[in-house]
Amino acid sequence: MTLVETAYAKINLALHVRRRREDGYHELETLFAFVDSGDVLTARRAELDTVRTFGEFAVQLTDPFDNIVAKALSALPHSGGLDVDLKKNLPVAAGLGGGSADAGAIFRIIEQWHGLPGDWRDRAAKLGADVPACVRSVACIGRGTGTDLEPIANDLAGAAVLLVNPRQPLSTGQVFAAWDGVDRGPMPSGTVEEIAVGGRNDLEAAAISCCPDVADVLETLRETEAFLARMSGSGATCFALFRSDDVMRKAAKKLSIAHPRWWQMQGSLR
Repeated sequence: MTLVETAYAKINLALHVRRRREDGYHELETLFAFVDSGDVLTARRAELDTVRTFGEFAVQLTDPFDNIVAKALSALPHSGGLDVDLKKNLPVAAGLGGGSADAGAIFRIIEQWHGLPGDWRDRAAKLGADVPACVRSVACIGRGTGTDLEPIANDLAGAAVLLVNPRQPLSTGQVFAAWDGVDRGPMPSGTVEEIAVGGRNDLEAAAISCCPDVADVLETLRETEAFLARMSGSGATCFALFRSDDVMRKAAKKLSIAHPRWWQMQGSLR
């Protein structure tokens, strides 16, 4: 038996950084959402856990035996082993939670075959702040370091989304280090759309200081007919939301002609 799971790309519709904590992390308020595309994991039962990577961005994973997929396998009890093929479609260090999404897909695979332990949320959080949200991969609000999750109905489910990355990796630590430390206020309340439109990403300026191409991507997306264009996470990927697939596809085609080097992915919000 073979199981195939998509590791859905994570985007932060809003990301408010409130303060630096004494433990070195940052207090966040964020609105997670997920795109219906991403990496693809194929798993088969085996004697031992093994992970193979391929795809456009596989070369960016310098040690496939020490990546987060292998760590997720080790974090969860399961009888026998799993032989996992990871097709890496998402760029690495891109603000899309690619590694966290891969780990979330492993949690779902093991859940189908073995079930998850009662403390799976704690195990997920130890792998990374985005992993708990990526296990279910549905819209939710994250607080604390992003691991304290609150459910929210997604009135933007099905919205057309275009992801664009200038093909420059950005270290999360580098971007947070460049953040100016100013608390610009809490994330608004309301529906997903109201929070997204009324919110912001407090790391955009810091990311642009580290990677000026982010500003070019944002400017280009804001010149389309998108009703929202913003950077995701700590960058460098930016997203644009559209009212229709046709308008999104036209924008994507125009962008690919004007900026053929930029990576892009088309999809819909889950």
